[in-house]
Amino acid sequence: MLKKVDNKNMGRSNLGWLRSIFHFSFAEYYNPENINFGKLRVINDDLIDSGTGFDTHPHKNMEIISYVVDGELTHGDSMGNKNTLTRGQVQYMSAGTGVLHSEHNLGENTARFLQIWIMPDKVGYEPNYGDYRFNWDERNNQLLHMVSSKEGPAPIKINQDMNIYALELEKDKEISFSVNEGRQAYMVQIEGSSAVNNIALRARDAMEIVEEDILIKADEQSHVLILEMKKLD
Repeated sequence: MLKKVDNKNMGRSNLGWLRSIFHFSFAEYYNPENINFGKLRVINDDLIDSGTGFDTHPHKNMEIISYVVDGELTHGDSMGNKNTLTRGQVQYMSAGTGVLHSEHNLGENTARFLQIWIMPDKVGYEPNYGDYRFNWDERNNQLLHMVSSKEGPAPIKINQDMNIYALELEKDKEISFSVNEGRQAYMVQIEGSSAVNNIALRARDAMEIVEEDILIKADEQSHVLILEMKKLD
């Protein structure tokens, strides 16, 4: 099963310093038919003006991934971590029993990042933070496996049966991806455009994929994220 999600039908928010597209219900955008996709609870496509950001605030019992698309993102938290990430780099925070954190754009240009929340396999984990500075070329015409469960092979490991891949595909190149029986995936067209099993996706569109293999063909330079997970009963 394939279902295209047109970005025109997603939630939106404009706070001036922050412009967001909500893939799922979040903040002032609420759609009871669009709360989550499996254990994937939030994908926010955020644009943050220079010199602004999210001041210190709490989280609890959520696995949080930030994927930087453009600019700089500076993280700080109550565990003593402070790091700045740039394009293609990833940070992970398991909020667990509770953590305070902030996210700011201290760079000169507007920052864009995907804020991803994943429900953990159980509550009450000890809070944890990590980041990974992938080389951009690692996703060039190949799937870069960035995130997996604790039992999986990816360098970033979270408390859930979830795999996250990044891909930059050159124009007219193709790559296949298998979503096996009992599995589902959510694909985000971050930049550029592509065809997925001949269904056109433009920048900021998405696709739900359930138990179906896909062929991604880049109509132009194409940057995508794929989140593959267990299908919920």
